[in-house]
Amino acid sequence: MPELPEVETVLQGLTPAMEGVKISRADVNRPDLRWPFPSAMAERLTGQTVLKLRRRAKYILADLSSEETLLVHLGMSGRMLISGDPLGQFSRAHPAVAKHDHVIFHMANDSRITFNDPRRFGAMDLVKTPFADQHKLLRSLGPEPLGNDFHENYLAQVLNGRNTAVKSALLDQRIIAGLGNIYVCEVLFRAKISPTQKTSQITESRIFNLVPVIRNVLTDAIKAGGSSLRDFRQANGELGYFQHSFDVYGREGEPCRTPGCKAQIVRIVQSSRSSFYCATCQS
Repeated sequence: MPELPEVETVLQGLTPAMEGVKISRADVNRPDLRWPFPSAMAERLTGQTVLKLRRRAKYILADLSSEETLLVHLGMSGRMLISGDPLGQFSRAHPAVAKHDHVIFHMANDSRITFNDPRRFGAMDLVKTPFADQHKLLRSLGPEPLGNDFHENYLAQVLNGRNTAVKSALLDQRIIAGLGNIYVCEVLFRAKISPTQKTSQITESRIFNLVPVIRNVLTDAIKAGGSSLRDFRQANGELGYFQHSFDVYGREGEPCRTPGCKAQIVRIVQSSRSSFYCATCQS
């Protein structure tokens, strides 16, 4: 499933083609994805101008001139692909509509945005813009890890007294919004903390250090266009490249990249998810 860097990468690709541009026509080619689409979605989107595109955790939000906000989740295999962009950033002719092209936005600038989702775990909804942050999928989310509300004192306070594995805590979207399995594994390697260590056993100074590490990992991933493991593509159809920089994720049995360390990366299962780490470097 795309995590924060992948969604941010898609958002950055969509912005020049959609923000400030009218949706001339919206085609909705099926009644649902993971959940049913809102009633009359095509009609409610058609003719509206996209005032602003923004991201909340792993969700893309498009604020419309109708004072409604379109909420988009990519799910496991969802892609939002641009064709015919008049700015010349994506020199792609409009392809023929494919089997899994479920929602298509025909923009007034002659670009076309296609939401393609073979597994149909994605989702779209429309909500009144003033209440968008209270949507059931957003209202319980923690602070953005790249925002001002996420800082050392916040993380120390929210982890204080918890008797849970640090890996599970960092994956909790109520604590930090947008972090997923890939980037938590990479964060914990850079911070030299075992994924199995209880948060109550981690010193305050090491918890403080997690904040810049989290930000650095996410920033590096966004610069690389995210990580493409199976289905993820940027809005221009290209792959992300951060997977080539993984220190631990997916590297079971391979040598640790820490200079002088002779250990191999190991894989364990925590809460039905794979954790990759170096048992020598991470304690």
